[in-house]
Amino acid sequence: MIIKSVNLETVCGITSKLPENLFPEIAFAGKSNVGKSSLINGLMNRKSLARTSSQPGKTQTINFYNINENLYFVDLPGYGYAKVSESIKEKWGKMIENYLHTSKQLRTVFLLIDIRHDPSANDKNMYEWIKYQGYEPVIIATKLDKIKRSQRAKHIKMIKEGLGMPKEGIVIPFSAVTKDGREEIWDYINGIVAEEEYLQETKE
Repeated sequence: MIIKSVNLETVCGITSKLPENLFPEIAFAGKSNVGKSSLINGLMNRKSLARTSSQPGKTQTINFYNINENLYFVDLPGYGYAKVSESIKEKWGKMIENYLHTSKQLRTVFLLIDIRHDPSANDKNMYEWIKYQGYEPVIIATKLDKIKRSQRAKHIKMIKEGLGMPKEGIVIPFSAVTKDGREEIWDYINGIVAEEEYLQETKE
């Protein structure tokens, strides 16, 4: 996809009303230090629209990025390392749950996992939680440049087994440094957009 325009259109905090968008939404979830902002910036060809930070847990809102006036990227608050109280984390959880449960335009959820490590308890909980809301998460295995090429298959298998993914479950390895995996992620997103456009045409 050629990125013609990107606009941070809506920022939702704990008490905000979620927008009723007209275009399909692609959500991104992941631990606070997994490289979510770097991935979103890399996909959008922007250096710092999604804020990256040395302090994990900086994203405390649900951020809606309008791409080309036909698609939304939805950046969900990071989990795991944010230095906030348990009550705030609980409110974030309810905010994410509310979004997953009520969005009419959400088409897929990308769950980011660090390719170097076994999925953590938080990762497993988030995976199960997304499934419970009716979505089969697509896993993006980040920090691909940190492991040797010969280790890829082994680490992907480790993630699939650690999460208890079905055989047909999708894991896309990605590096924010080399941009490896960017095309595969966009191919998946373009498939969703094309299907959406086809459905709209058949309704008219």
